[in-house]
Amino acid sequence: MTPEQYDIVEIIGLNLFFAGIFFFIGMAIKDVLNKGDVPMYGKVFVWLVLFLGCFGFVAKGLIQVYWEMNGLA
Repeated sequence: MTPEQYDIVEIIGLNLFFAGIFFFIGMAIKDVLNKGDVPMYGKVFVWLVLFLGCFGFVAKGLIQVYWEMNGLA
C-alpha cells in the first residue's frame, strides 16, 4: 500500500471509531435516562448536548476538507 492509501485508511478508521464511540455513549445515556426518574426537560437537554457534540465533530471534518480543497491548510 502507498502512503496515500494508508492515510485514507487511517482517516476512515478514525471516523468509524468516533461514530462507534458516539453510538455507545448514546446507548449508555439512553439506558441511564430510562432507568432513572429524569424529567422530560432533562432528557431533551441531555440529547441536545450529545447531538451538538457529534455535530461539532462533523463540522470540524467538513471544514477541514473544505480548507484542504482550497489550499488553506
